[in-house]
Order: sequence, then structure tokens, then C-alpha cells
Amino acid sequence: MPQLKGGISGQAHHLPGDSGVWTFIIADMGAFAMFFLVFTAGRMASPDLFEASRQHLDATLGLLNTLILLTSSLFMVKAVEAARAGERGAVQRNLALTILIGLGFAVTKIMEYKAKGAAGIGLTTNEFYTYYFAFTGIHFLHFIIGIGALLMMVAKARRDLLDAKFVTWIESVGCYWHMVDLLWIMLFPLLYLLRAG
Repeated sequence: MPQLKGGISGQAHHLPGDSGVWTFIIADMGAFAMFFLVFTAGRMASPDLFEASRQHLDATLGLLNTLILLTSSLFMVKAVEAARAGERGAVQRNLALTILIGLGFAVTKIMEYKAKGAAGIGLTTNEFYTYYFAFTGIHFLHFIIGIGALLMMVAKARRDLLDAKFVTWIESVGCYWHMVDLLWIMLFPLLYLLRAG
């Protein structure tokens, strides 16, 4: 049987991961697209309010979060590549780096939430902050689920064979983690950078 690139024998080209994960990702991205449309409509209706509120966000922290997630995703790619090559040590090492770097996102996001709370800004402050806390909160929930999935993969990488089934698992988790990254890449400019009005 011919050996295809990636170390798995006889595997045809296909989308990485399980098809069910892709169904979830597409549905989730569709839901966020609707959120973004609602946000845009609100910004068009109250541009002064949205712009004044946006200026209280720390774009530097938003950019830092973007860089953290992109770097974490880079190590996720390396973990998937290592799994395809059957390199257990590299899989474990890159998964650990994915998690450790990714946790920086949690630290900076919690710092940002605490700063907003200390300034008396919350979910009900105004329409902009309702969207801000709702969207970033839902994204943070996705992030926590992703960390849980990554921890599960660390356990599987220690005990399971690095076979085609394992590769499907790690590709699926990788696709989900990249979705978390992509959602933030859309949230960052929408909330932190785009001027209203």
C-alpha cells in the first residue's frame, strides 16, 4: 500500500478531522455571522454611543490576545503534523505548548474583564457593552471547551496508538482550535478597531 504524505498509509485526500466537527464549525460560524450583523445594525443606529464605548477598550490587549491565539495555533499545526508522522514526543510537546501559550489568552481576557468591572462597566452599561460582554463571553466559553479538548488529546497522546483514528481526533481538535482563533480574529477588529460613524 503506498505511503502518502503525513505517514498514514492509503488515506485519500480529505478535509482534516471528522465531518461532524466541520458541521459544528460551519453552524457556529453562521451563528457568529448573525451576531456580527446584529452588532453592525446597532452600531449604525447609535454610532456616537458605539464609538465612545469602543474607545474605552484596550486595543493593545486585543492585539496581544490575537498574537497569543495565532502562536498557540501554530503549535497546534505542529502537533497535528507530528501525529501524522507518528512522533509521540513531538505531539505531546506541541500540545503542551498549544495549551500553555493559549492560557495566556485567558489571563489577559480576565485582566480585561476585571479592569472593566473596576471602572463600573458591565453587561448592562449600554448596548455596545452588552454586545462586547456577550460576544467575548461566548468566545471565551469556546476557548474553555477548546482547552478541555486539548487536555483530552494530551491524555490520548500518552496512551493511544498514533494511528489513523488518533490523527482524526487530533485534526478535529485542531480544526476546533483554529475556529476559536478565527472567531477572535473577527471579533478583534469589530469591537476594538472599527470606528463607528
